[in-house]
Amino acid sequence: MTDFWKMRNVFVTGCTGFLGYWLTEYLLNEGANVVGLVRDFVHQSSFYRFRLNEKITIVRGGVEDYFLLERILNEYEIDAVFHLAAQTIVDIATRNPLSTFETNTKGTWNLLEACRRNQPLVKRVVVASSDKAYGTQEKLPYTEDSPLKGTHPYDVSKTCADLIAYTFT
Repeated sequence: MTDFWKMRNVFVTGCTGFLGYWLTEYLLNEGANVVGLVRDFVHQSSFYRFRLNEKITIVRGGVEDYFLLERILNEYEIDAVFHLAAQTIVDIATRNPLSTFETNTKGTWNLLEACRRNQPLVKRVVVASSDKAYGTQEKLPYTEDSPLKGTHPYDVSKTCADLIAYTFT
């Protein structure tokens, strides 16, 4: 264990998802104070099965709620943010693109703007992306320098989220 995360206030969106569970467990093992944003209670997820919900501070809500995000960053004096929350199921994105854009695109914008407004308290932000943001590429394998060009609702939402993140660097 290093001392970097020890007693550091960390905010994780998407903490109940596959990647969020592993990140939250790691941060807890490193001694961080984790605040997690939870939209839905999914009792079969590893997050609840292994009782991480009992080890972190949970705030109920979604990334679509800008004022909630700003309140969390302020009240919990957040130093580091990991943005993993997303609507990731491609079939749902195709059936309901509006919900996907609200979560993946607007949610990213909301969180990054709340972080910007809470500087210098928030010192570091990590935004999770997806290879789907690159869409279909002629040259494989593609790299992070490849153009972002999603074409389906989920892909486009991640392309947009990446471009939004670039505007905040």
